[in-house]
Amino acid sequence: MESILGSFLLVAASEMGDKTQLLAFSLATRFRKPWPIMAGILVATLANHGLASSLGAWISANVPARMLAGVLALTFLMFGLWTLRPDSLEASKGPERFGAFLTTTVLFFLAEMGDKTQLATVALAARYGDVIRVTAGTTLGMLAADGLAVFLGEKLAARVSSARIRWAAAGLFFLFGLISAWAAIFG
Repeated sequence: MESILGSFLLVAASEMGDKTQLLAFSLATRFRKPWPIMAGILVATLANHGLASSLGAWISANVPARMLAGVLALTFLMFGLWTLRPDSLEASKGPERFGAFLTTTVLFFLAEMGDKTQLATVALAARYGDVIRVTAGTTLGMLAADGLAVFLGEKLAARVSSARIRWAAAGLFFLFGLISAWAAIFG
């Protein structure tokens, strides 16, 4: 359960204000069909994070534990700093002729490539060595955060400070980084 809960919390928090959450909000306002959009997010995230988790598990199995812990510590600390910088979403007009589901699936899969949540998924899978649980946790985290944008975006943006959310997400990355640094130093 630790791998699912840790993955969920880290990704849900770091997704707040991320470009894919902004994309979810944009698609929700464009299509006004929340369920096909959520289904597209689910499919894209399962595919993207499944690949990322597989890479992380391979790294976990093939890199010595203390070296991996040191790399993870640096990675999580860098993600914490990256999270403090707000994201923006360039206006992208997707091919609306494909409908809400297919447009969301394609745009989300591509937007996640090289995104901090995808890279965090690699790091989490390397830390936990569990592809299925990490993919489940990160996917649930994406659905929770992006679901807020799809269903409550305009109302939530008026009430919650994005800076506070970024600081909370960065704090989680820093905590994971410190735990990994401890493992690297003390074994």
